[in-house]
Amino acid sequence: MADLFESLTAGAWTLPNRLVMAPLTRNRATGTVPGDLAVEYYAQRASAGLIITEGSQPTAEGQGYLDTPGFHSAEQLAGWRRVADAVHANGGRIVAQLMHAGRVSHPDNTGGQEVIAPSAIAAPNEMFTPDGPKPHPTPREIALDEIPSVVEGYVQAARNAVEAGLDGVEVHAANGYLIHQFLAPGSNHRTDAYGGSPENRARFAIEVTRAVAEAIGPDRVGLRISPAHNIQGATEDEPADVAATYTTFLEAVAPLGLAYLSILADPKADLTQDLRRTFGGVTILNSGFGEVTTRESAQEILDKDLADAVAVGRLFLANPDLPKRWLTGAELNEPNPDTFYGGGAEGYTDYPALDD
Repeated sequence: MADLFESLTAGAWTLPNRLVMAPLTRNRATGTVPGDLAVEYYAQRASAGLIITEGSQPTAEGQGYLDTPGFHSAEQLAGWRRVADAVHANGGRIVAQLMHAGRVSHPDNTGGQEVIAPSAIAAPNEMFTPDGPKPHPTPREIALDEIPSVVEGYVQAARNAVEAGLDGVEVHAANGYLIHQFLAPGSNHRTDAYGGSPENRARFAIEVTRAVAEAIGPDRVGLRISPAHNIQGATEDEPADVAATYTTFLEAVAPLGLAYLSILADPKADLTQDLRRTFGGVTILNSGFGEVTTRESAQEILDKDLADAVAVGRLFLANPDLPKRWLTGAELNEPNPDTFYGGGAEGYTDYPALDD
């Protein structure tokens, strides 16, 4: 059994504790550039074993939501360099979550960029735009000969992240975004080599992960999946198909020696643990998307050998020094949902640390 406050080697990094700050969309970029507030926000949370950044678009057309940062322009990289320097100055480690939103987007949010996806099927529900909520548009199906250039977008963004001083990247293959859209039968109706069978639907995810690992080194690459999360129309309803798809994916990338696998799923589920064994490396889990992870539930995951580290979201949002608070049993700040998305310093950088 491991303790939450024991160190852990994950790829190229030695984590001083096993509390990972989960990726948290905050919609506070200056356009698509991380600004002064982001520098302060991430630096405040440098005591996490590892920080995973908010989902950040690898390319301009990969943007989904308003005021989210990217990794594809010089101005963005200059902003991220300031973030990375501040985190490192406080003794932390930070990796970029590369999130291409695919069909979960709208041209009003991206300066008119075309919305693309595995299939020409609109995402359900609406996207918040500068003019309020609007239905997701029907995306253009990515052409077969276009796929290598989409993969290259991830690769260049990974190179950019490392160039900007971040410690690595997380390939976001979860939560209904582009890679997950390829994996899921509900959003992938292709009939070519990237659709139909579990092997074909896993192909794009495998190609992206391999290419990114080759570009910056597998020990600086993490991977996030959410099998059968059934969110944003990326539905995966057949258990046997889900198991086959994700087993194919992980069997293909396991030999690379990636830094970690982060799974958004019930830690105790048979599929979750089967996928952890298939991956064979460091695995990050938490107690679930729908509930707040507590110190007790986090430690239980380690006590039962369900994972090697625990991802924590909302409590890291409200407690910049969460490891110290959990270690000492100090009182916790309560997160304010009204300030989760958008705005300024309130609910972002003004949560007090114990030393305050």
